[in-house]
Amino acid sequence: MNSKIIISADVEELASRFARILKDDVNNSADFFNLVLSGGSTPGVVFDFLSNNCKTEIEWNKIRFFWGDERCVPPDHPDSNYLIAYKHLFSKIVIPEKNIFRIEGENKPELEAQRYSRIILQNVPLVNNFPLFDLIMLGLGEDGHTASIFPDNLELINKENICEVTEHPISRQKRITLTGKVINNSRKVIFLITGNSKNKIVDTIINRKSGFDKLPASYINPINGELIWLLDKESGKGLSLASK
Repeated sequence: MNSKIIISADVEELASRFARILKDDVNNSADFFNLVLSGGSTPGVVFDFLSNNCKTEIEWNKIRFFWGDERCVPPDHPDSNYLIAYKHLFSKIVIPEKNIFRIEGENKPELEAQRYSRIILQNVPLVNNFPLFDLIMLGLGEDGHTASIFPDNLELINKENICEVTEHPISRQKRITLTGKVINNSRKVIFLITGNSKNKIVDTIINRKSGFDKLPASYINPINGELIWLLDKESGKGLSLASK
C-alpha cells in the first residue's frame, strides 16, 4: 500500500498541510485538475483555510470540482455537501462557474446517479476503464463509512457503475455516491479526519484490527495512486504506524 500517515497538532495545521498538497498538485498540473470534494465539518474548516490563505496562491481556474457523494436534497438545504463548499469556498474566491459540477440532489436519485456518471465521463479521462481523478477528498464516519458507502452496502466497493444510489442506514435518507472502484482509481486519495471520536475507527482500519474488513473505508487503497491520512492529534492518538 502506497500510503502516508500525517498527524497534525490541530485542524488548522491539518488544513494547512492539505492546502500545500493541493497547491503543489494543481500548480504543477499541465491540464485541468479534477478534484473530488467531500462534505462535513472538517472539510468546511479546510475550505475556510483555502479561501482565507490561498486566494491567489492556487490556480483555481485549472480546477474542476466534483463531489464524492451528496444527500438527495436541494443545493440550499442545510444537509447539502455542495452548500458547505459554496459557503466556505466558492463564495469567497474566483472560480469559473463552468468548473463546478455538483450532484443535483434535488433530482430523482436513480436518474441523477446516471446523469452525474455521464458528466464525469464527459470531463474526466478514463484509465483502466474508470475515471481517473487527480485527487479525492474523503471523510470517515464512526461506523467506518466513507463517501456514502456504508457497512450495510459494502458491495458498492466493487460495483462497476461510476455512481450509485444508497441510503443512510439509520435516517434512510437517500444519497448518491461514487463507487469504490472509481475512488481507488484516483491518482491521490486524502482522508481528512479530526476528533477523538474517530480515534478507534482510525486505529482499527490502519492497523487492520479485528472487524476492519467490515468497514468500507478499509477498502480504500488506490491501485496506482497514493493514499494519505491527514489526522489531527486526537484522531491519530496512539497510532503505532503514525509519523509526523
